[in-house]
Amino acid sequence: MSKHWDYVIVGGGSAGSALANRLSTDPGTSVLVLEAGRSDFRIDPFIHMPAALPFPIGSRFYDWKYETEPEPAMGGRRIYHARGKVLGGSSSINGMIFQRGNPMDFERWAADPGMETWDYLHCLPYFKRMESRHLENGSDGSDQWRGGSGPLWLERGKAENPLFGAFFEAAQQAGFPLTDDVNGYRQEGFARFDRNIKNGRRWSAARAYLHPVMKRPNLTVETLAHATRITFDGTRATGVDYLRAGRAQRHASAGEVILCGGAINTPQLLQLSGVGNSDHLRPLGVDMVHDLKGVGENLQDHLEVYIQYASKLPVSIAPGLAWHKRPMIGAKWLFGRAGLGATNHFEGGGFCRSNDDVDWPNLMFHFLPIAIRYDGTSPTKGHGYQVHIGPMYADTRGWIRIASTNPKQHPKMLFNYLSTATDRREWVEAIRTARLILNQPAFAPFNDGELSPGPSVETDEEILEWVRKDAETALHPSCTAKMGIDDMSVTDPTSMKVHGLDGVRAVDASVFPYVTNGNIYAPVMMVAEKAADLILGNTPLAPTAVPYYRHRDGSTLYPPGDPRNNVTPTPHAEEPT
Repeated sequence: MSKHWDYVIVGGGSAGSALANRLSTDPGTSVLVLEAGRSDFRIDPFIHMPAALPFPIGSRFYDWKYETEPEPAMGGRRIYHARGKVLGGSSSINGMIFQRGNPMDFERWAADPGMETWDYLHCLPYFKRMESRHLENGSDGSDQWRGGSGPLWLERGKAENPLFGAFFEAAQQAGFPLTDDVNGYRQEGFARFDRNIKNGRRWSAARAYLHPVMKRPNLTVETLAHATRITFDGTRATGVDYLRAGRAQRHASAGEVILCGGAINTPQLLQLSGVGNSDHLRPLGVDMVHDLKGVGENLQDHLEVYIQYASKLPVSIAPGLAWHKRPMIGAKWLFGRAGLGATNHFEGGGFCRSNDDVDWPNLMFHFLPIAIRYDGTSPTKGHGYQVHIGPMYADTRGWIRIASTNPKQHPKMLFNYLSTATDRREWVEAIRTARLILNQPAFAPFNDGELSPGPSVETDEEILEWVRKDAETALHPSCTAKMGIDDMSVTDPTSMKVHGLDGVRAVDASVFPYVTNGNIYAPVMMVAEKAADLILGNTPLAPTAVPYYRHRDGSTLYPPGDPRNNVTPTPHAEEPT
C-alpha cells in the first residue's frame, strides 16, 4: 500500500519548488514532489554556469524536447520547444531574465469575470515577497515596488560593454525613454535587466526555494518520477500513478494533487486522466472523468527573431567565447565565479510601443554584444551585435492535445503563429522599430551593416517571409488551463482548483488567462506565491496602493514628485532611409 500524502505536487519546476517550500512550512503537513527529470546536481556546470545556458537545450538529460505540429502560417515548419526536464524545471535552463510583466497585464487579467483579485495591486505584494534585489552599492534595492528579503536573489546586469551604451543612447535618439527599472514604476523604456544570478551562479527556483528546506522530515522530493495519471474516485482525486526511472509502476495516495508541470505537461496529464474535451479524448480510448473543454486550449507564446549587425570595431565578446578559449572561461568560473562564464549576457534591453493603438508596450528587446544564435552559430567570424525582438501580445491562439493514452508520447501542439492580421502587422512594426534604433547615430562608430535579415529584406511581405523562415519561440508557452469562470476556463481564480474536480489544483504558467509582457518566469513565481496562501487558507496579502505608469492616463514619466518629470521628452525620430 502506498504512503498517503497531504499534498502531491506534480512537477518540481518553478512553481512546484515554491509550493513545496510554502506548503511544507507546517511540520504536520506532508508534501511529496514528483519530478520527471533528474536532480540539478550542484556540480553540474551546464545548469549552474550562467553562460552555459545553450548547452542543456536540446539535450535529453535536461530538456523535454517538444516540437509543434507543422505551423500553417509558418510555411509548415515545426517549431522546436525546449522545456526543463530537471529539478527546477525551466528555471534551471532558461536565460535567467527576470521580468514581472507590465502592470497593465494584470489589469487585463482582472477585467475578466471572477478575476478581480488578480489585478496589479493585488499581485504586487507577492512579487515583493518573493524577491531579494541586490544593487551594486550593496543595498537591497527595496522600495514601494520592489522587495528586498525574498528567496529569489536578483542582481542587475552590468552592461559594461560599450555596445550597451550605444544601444541605450540609440533608443533615446529614436525617441524611446530610458527607465530606472522595468520591474518598478514604469516598465516602458530601456534599461539594464534584473537576472537570477547569485555569486556567479544560476539562482533557479529549486536553489531558492527547494534546496534550503530539503531536510524537512515532512517533505520528500522524488526525481525520475514521471506522473502518468491522476487517479479518481468519481471526480475526487485520490492520488497519482507514476513511473520511477521509466519502468517501475508506483502510486502516491494524496489528499490533494497540485499540477505544476507547466503549460504543456499540466493539460497533458489532465487529458491522460480523463479531464478535458470529450470530443478529443473519447476517440483515443480515454475513460472520461470530467468533460472540461478548456483543457489544452488558449495556448499562447512569444515568437522572436534575431536582428544582427556586424561591428566595425573589435568590441563585441565574440573572441572571448571562441571554442579554444572555453576551457579558460570554465576555469575562471569554476575557481572564481568570474569572467564571461558568470553572466547570462542578457544584461539589458527594453519595452516600447510600435504603434499608437496599444495602451502599453507591445514589443520587447533583448540586446546582446555579440551576433550569435542559441545553438552557438554565428553569421560572422568577426565582431557583431544583435537584438532579440518580437511582439508580446499576439492575438493568435493554439492548443495542446494528447495523441494517445501513452504518457511517454509527447502531446500534439499548435500555436498558430502569424495566423492573424494583427500579429503580422505587429511583426512588420517590430522589425522596423528594431532597425530604427540600430541605425541611429549612436551606432555609427560600430555599424558595419545588417547581417540578418539583411538589406534585401525590406518590404512588408519580405519581412514576413523572413520571419516565417527564421523565427524561433522565446519559450514562453502559457494559458492552457486558464483561470476564470467562463465556459473555457479550467482553474478557479479564488482557490486554484480545477473546475468540476475535488482535490486537484493547477499552479503554473498554464493558469495565465493571457501571456504577460516579457519573460514569464517572474509571473509564474508570483502565481505560486499567491496560490500558496489560497491553498493554505491564509488571508491573502493586502493590495498595495502605489502609483504606476499608465500611458493613456497621462501618467508622469517618473514617479510623482520626481524632478525629472519637468524635463521635456525628446520627440520620436524619423525612420532612417
